[in-house]
Amino acid sequence: MASVLLCVTLWLTPWGPVAAMDAAMTERYHSLIEEFRCLVCQNESLAESDADLATDLRTEIQELLEDGASDAEITDFLVARYGDFVLYRPQFKPLTYVLWIGPFVLAAAGLATLLLRIRRRAGSEAGAPLSAQEQQRLRDLLDDSARE
Repeated sequence: MASVLLCVTLWLTPWGPVAAMDAAMTERYHSLIEEFRCLVCQNESLAESDADLATDLRTEIQELLEDGASDAEITDFLVARYGDFVLYRPQFKPLTYVLWIGPFVLAAAGLATLLLRIRRRAGSEAGAPLSAQEQQRLRDLLDDSARE
């Protein structure tokens, strides 16, 4: 019976990075691991990833939190170590202007191109007037189709 109780107790004991943290620190921890990208999976946050590197980074973040590091210090540490790619939302600075502004510039250029093509096509639809021979040919074709 004692072994069953021990197994149940161990099974219910919270393991992992958040076991020793208080509620406020746990909230900061979860907020931080959502902000950083898994460098292995690349399109998942550290919170979503099961990769070994993501586990190591979550442990590193927990240790930094327990040592009293601020969120900014943790962010600076990870960016210094892995570069801006580790951030899920890159900062707005000269190196990332293209990431932030590029999509809007491309959308505006596409819209301008579309509008110019529509405008040119509308202007060219009138075309040149038909010659007398072409008008007669058109009347003949219309008469033939009306008889059938």
